[in-house]
Amino acid sequence: MADRPALRNRLLGQDDPPPFEVIQADGRSPYLLIADHAGQRVPAALAGLGLPQAELDRHIGWDIGIAATTRYLAGLLDAFAITQTYSRLVIDCNRPPGVASSIPEISDDTPIPGNRSLDGPARQQRIDEVFAPYHARIADELDARRARSHPTLLLSMHSFTPAMAGIARPWHAGVLYQRDARLAHALRDALRAEPDLVVGDNEPYAVSDTTDYAMPVHGEQRALPHVALEIRQDLIADDGGQREWAQRLYRLLRELQTAFTPA
Repeated sequence: MADRPALRNRLLGQDDPPPFEVIQADGRSPYLLIADHAGQRVPAALAGLGLPQAELDRHIGWDIGIAATTRYLAGLLDAFAITQTYSRLVIDCNRPPGVASSIPEISDDTPIPGNRSLDGPARQQRIDEVFAPYHARIADELDARRARSHPTLLLSMHSFTPAMAGIARPWHAGVLYQRDARLAHALRDALRAEPDLVVGDNEPYAVSDTTDYAMPVHGEQRALPHVALEIRQDLIADDGGQREWAQRLYRLLRELQTAFTPA
C-alpha cells in the first residue's frame, strides 16, 4: 500500500513497454547501431499527447522505416543495436535536455497539446524514464566494450522526410558529423560511389552540440569513429526498401570496417 503514491507518480505504467530495445546483445561486430527516433509509442498516461494516431504516424512522430532497417542491418553485421521505443514528441532522445526541441510544443506546424506549458517535474519525468535509461544503456555498452578492448564504430541511424516546408529534398541519404569526419567521410565516399545515389554531406542536417546529443556525447567525447546516417523515408517505407538498404549498407560497411579496426 505504501508504494502506491510512488507508482502513481511514474510516467511509464505497467502496460507501457521499456524505453528501449536491445537487438543482438552479444553481437560481435565492431559496429554499434543506435536509433534515437525508432519508435512512436506514447506512454498511456500522456493520452497520445492529445494527437490523433495519424499525426504520430507522420515523420514528426518518429523516423519512418528506420527501426526495421536498423534491425535488418544489425542482423547482417552481427552487430549490437539499441532502438528507442517512444516517440520523439514525448522527448527527443537526440536533443540535449532543456532545449526547446527536446519536448516540442509544435513540430512541422503541428501543435502538440500534451507538451504545452509543462512544469519542471513533468519534464524531468520524461528525462528520467525515457531519455536517461536509453542513453545509460548505450554508455554501459560502450564502457563494457572498452573494458574488453572491443573496437567500436558508432553508427546512428535516422531517416528524413522527402520534402520539408514544401521543398523537395534531392538526397537519397546523407552523412552527418561535427568535429570528427573520419567515418562520415569514408561512408559518404562509399555511398557516392554507388551509381544510383545522391548523397548529402551534412545534409539535410548537420550535427552540433545544441541540436544533437548522441554523436557529441557517445561519439566525440569518447573519440570513437562515428557517423549519423540519414536515409530518405520513401526509400525505406516498406519491407522491401528496408531490406534493400540494409543489404547495401552491409556491403559498404563491411568494406570500410578494415580501415577503422585492428587487423
